[in-house]
Amino acid sequence: MKHISHILVFAIFLAASCTSQKKLAYLNNLPVPTGEETFTLDIPDYKIQPRDILYITVKAMMPDGTINDFLISARSYGGTYVSQGESGGYLYGYDVNPEGNIVLPTVGSIKVGGLTLEETRKLLQESADKVFKNSTIECKLLSFKFTVIGEVRAPGTYVNYNNYLTVLEAIGRAGGVGDYGNRSNVLVIRPYDKGTKTFRLNLQDKKILSSEAYFLLPNDVVIVEPLKQKIFSMNLPTISFIITTFTSVITTTLLLINYLK
Repeated sequence: MKHISHILVFAIFLAASCTSQKKLAYLNNLPVPTGEETFTLDIPDYKIQPRDILYITVKAMMPDGTINDFLISARSYGGTYVSQGESGGYLYGYDVNPEGNIVLPTVGSIKVGGLTLEETRKLLQESADKVFKNSTIECKLLSFKFTVIGEVRAPGTYVNYNNYLTVLEAIGRAGGVGDYGNRSNVLVIRPYDKGTKTFRLNLQDKKILSSEAYFLLPNDVVIVEPLKQKIFSMNLPTISFIITTFTSVITTTLLLINYLK
């Protein structure tokens, strides 16, 4: 009977460590069977900060009909663009200094800190029009990095080359949530110029689609926290050893008592 009771206790521990199918699903409260529902998305406008790196071009048509880039932010040698990749962007992009300014050849110093990309493009266009005729400005953010750590299959820091990025896309870039990841309690850390803001997201709840943190901003950090089952699994060898040792001690004690009698 004692051995049976120990087996029952161990079975209860194993049952407590099991993960249900519902805990492994994303957005599991969408309507069924179609899953069709409309959500209002609030896409945040990122404000340029010091240490950002911008891709800027000033293009205009020459008298012979060709289009020339006066800044030539992508230099080529032998047909190969050396500005490709993250290192090229750092070398040939235009970085925002601690005062929030960038310095463009011929145009000079321009204050862009605190502006959105569209506001920056318009400001640069106004400045370029004073120097170049019939020019067109293009402005993009090169330093859109984000970090995903915790219970994901490929944690690390990644670079986003699109204008927008959702938290689901970011986790997908990191290989998805691992077997012991808590999909109902994901932490997003967002740095600001005056501090840091945090958000708690439930990837299983459809309300995430309308959350302020659903669209990530540059330098955001996504942390997927572990389930309680992981702690149990990590401690399982120790628990098993304790149960085995306790059972052996009890068995040995009973044998000694019976032998002495």
